[in-house]
Amino acid sequence: MKAITPLMKQYNEIKKKFPNSIVLFKVGDFYEIFGKDAIKCSKVLNIVLSKRHKKSATELAGFPHHSINNYLPKLIKAGFKIAICDELEKKEKENKVILKRGVTEIITPGVVTNSEVLDAKTNNFLCAIYYKKNSKIIGISFLDISTGEFLVGEGCQNYINQIINKLLPKEIIYPKKKKNYIKYILNNNIQLQSLEDCFFSFNSAYKNLIQHFQTNSLKGFNIQKLFLGITSAGAILDYVCNICNYKINHINSIKRIDLEKYLNIDNFSFDNLEILTSKNEDAVTLLKILDFTYTPMGSRLINKWLRFPLKNIKKIKSRQKILYEFLKNNKIVKPIRKKLKQISDLERLTAKIVNLKATPYDLLILKKTLKNIIDIKAILLDSKSKSFKKLAKKIRNCNKIYRVLEKVLFADAPKNLNKGNVIKHGISKELDKLRNVVTNSEKTILKICERERKDTGIKNLKINYNNIFGYYIEIKKKIKIKIPKKWKRKQILANVERYITEELKNYELKIKIAQENIRKIENKILEDITNFLLEKLYNNQHNSKLIAKIDVILSLVKCAQKYNYICPKFNKSFNIYIKGGRHPVIDFKINSNEFTYVSNDIFIKREKKQIFIITGPNMAGKSAILRQTAIIIIMAQLGSYIPAKYAEIGIIEQIFIRVGASDNISIGESTFMREMNETASILNNISERSLILLDEIGRGTSTYDGISIAWAIIEFLHNHPKKPLVLFATHYHELNNMISYYKRIRNLSLSVKKINNTLIYTRKLLPYGCQNSYGINVAKLAGIPNIIIKRAKKILIFFEKMKSFEKMNIYINYKIIKNFFCKLNLKKITLASLITSLKKIKLFFKK
Repeated sequence: MKAITPLMKQYNEIKKKFPNSIVLFKVGDFYEIFGKDAIKCSKVLNIVLSKRHKKSATELAGFPHHSINNYLPKLIKAGFKIAICDELEKKEKENKVILKRGVTEIITPGVVTNSEVLDAKTNNFLCAIYYKKNSKIIGISFLDISTGEFLVGEGCQNYINQIINKLLPKEIIYPKKKKNYIKYILNNNIQLQSLEDCFFSFNSAYKNLIQHFQTNSLKGFNIQKLFLGITSAGAILDYVCNICNYKINHINSIKRIDLEKYLNIDNFSFDNLEILTSKNEDAVTLLKILDFTYTPMGSRLINKWLRFPLKNIKKIKSRQKILYEFLKNNKIVKPIRKKLKQISDLERLTAKIVNLKATPYDLLILKKTLKNIIDIKAILLDSKSKSFKKLAKKIRNCNKIYRVLEKVLFADAPKNLNKGNVIKHGISKELDKLRNVVTNSEKTILKICERERKDTGIKNLKINYNNIFGYYIEIKKKIKIKIPKKWKRKQILANVERYITEELKNYELKIKIAQENIRKIENKILEDITNFLLEKLYNNQHNSKLIAKIDVILSLVKCAQKYNYICPKFNKSFNIYIKGGRHPVIDFKINSNEFTYVSNDIFIKREKKQIFIITGPNMAGKSAILRQTAIIIIMAQLGSYIPAKYAEIGIIEQIFIRVGASDNISIGESTFMREMNETASILNNISERSLILLDEIGRGTSTYDGISIAWAIIEFLHNHPKKPLVLFATHYHELNNMISYYKRIRNLSLSVKKINNTLIYTRKLLPYGCQNSYGINVAKLAGIPNIIIKRAKKILIFFEKMKSFEKMNIYINYKIIKNFFCKLNLKKITLASLITSLKKIKLFFKK
């Protein structure tokens, strides 16, 4: 067996400390990966898999160190945890074989600042969960290290699942001993990372948090009573700082996740509405309709607003007010949009600066961003609107930062500091002198070349440079001269010979020293700039949030103008009145194809018209009406204008929508079981400001079972003390009869015309129920063979006759029973004769 080399011994020792990570091991100009890790990475990165030596059994894969930004995103997206192991010293002594190495950074899916890995439009949250035995409450926290956003909360399992579904963390850390429980409560594919229980200590977590925020307590953040939440928040900070080696100076606040402040949309309702994503790749989501943002911060904020619509009327009206101001002062919108287009990700640039990863190129981007923020402030101040002037004053002055960057940095500074030419002339006299040495080197080399040509008589003598020899003299072999003694032959090629001289070596050394000193001076100046920027950290973060808000508001302004949206009114009632409402996604698609959208009115009044039963043919648009109503409410409560002619809305606290049907095979649920589970969840969580939208409840079982369940659910909702607002779409036309028994139920139907056996969908809501689903006509439209259509019509006629016969029998039976009881003389009849008569009736029905 071949002995382990010192290099592999060093690698193995580091790998032992990071057993669950892919170790990128720096060897010279390459990052190398060994063993099983090499096999995994070669497949993900599509790079060659080899061996260190011919006789070695250890697999090897690698890539140039300067290409790390190309390869790292692929490894992170593949779900790997990466440990970057760098050389901590330079190889100066020839006899020193092994350099000192150490892990300088841990990168995981939830802890990353690399812009090539991150999605600019969404947050990249790391989540921590802490659960205490025999407690129904779970602590949870979220940290986006790339933006500095820090959130904490605690609640029951339903709360935890809901908040995880809204924030979609890339990674979840949890106590090692709670593994089985954590996997039990989480029903998703998020990467899990277990930590030793010592990370989850309330006392150390509390101490770490108050030390970090430099406060005496956590009361100012309103989280002091969240013991489990604080424990999870402390674990996140510990993980990021002490394991992943990240600096967290930019995390200046921690916010409580209070779902009570926001419109509650449970997970399956949110997914059903296709607000942010859709299972159908070609689907248009609500986000796609509303998002005209230009900045990454704006993109993330509109995403957040859609996840968390407001319940506070005052805050909604505040957003509406500024939106109206921009609509009214449309001339100001165009120049601000122009500036927004040139603003980069200020939040994530700040995180890079804190972690000393900002390149000169990043600082140039920051300079450009700050200039455009200064211009936006000036545009707002120059306007006549008091609201705009007030908004402008909130933008903190960043002129000083801009002037420093403008004064110091070259406009075309490279991404890599090693290439030099970052700092402008006139900033450092010493730097300017050294640059002159390097700049004049070409002239000096030409002078030396001319002198050597003259001394030797070789007209085509050249002086060239490469990384192996440095500067060298090159002559053709054919030339026969006496080589000067000061020349030292270095290489013989087919046609040329190469020589070096002491003079060239000395001059080369002088240039190298100058270049090295240039790098040191530039590095020191950049270090000073970084320290200056760290002092102004919070100003940039504050401005970043304001710019994001302006960007989102202008995005909503564009939607209102482009799609002809109106401003909804809010009141304290329990009613919803939407006149001429349109589904924003369908409206967008129809307008794109130059068709006209058929709008509809919805007027739900809690005390008079609490529940609407909507019937109509297949494909008439019943589900669209349900979704349309929910989406209009969501848009209204995030502060947006809405697709309608007029709207007056009483604040909605919860939206429940149950549409569509699909099995959940992975956990053994049938379509009907899943439908009942979701419906049960709705019925058990009703509040007095709930909007409930149910589609085809009961269709997953037999007809009479389905009708019975649907009837009972509607009856339950009607009689519920909270009186939720309900739209119930169904094919069970028997439910139309409920208006005869329940005073707050109304019927609606979607109209359809039948012309020459062809259905014409008008998409218009009518104030009465429909008695036909036209299923056979729809089947014909879908292309079902004509022979099946004809047979289906005959079978339908048969069943309709049978249904009429059943109704007639019921009527006859009812008459017989009624006559029997009318003729009874209750004063004279004996118990025995009554039993005998009832037996006769029973025998009659059996016949």
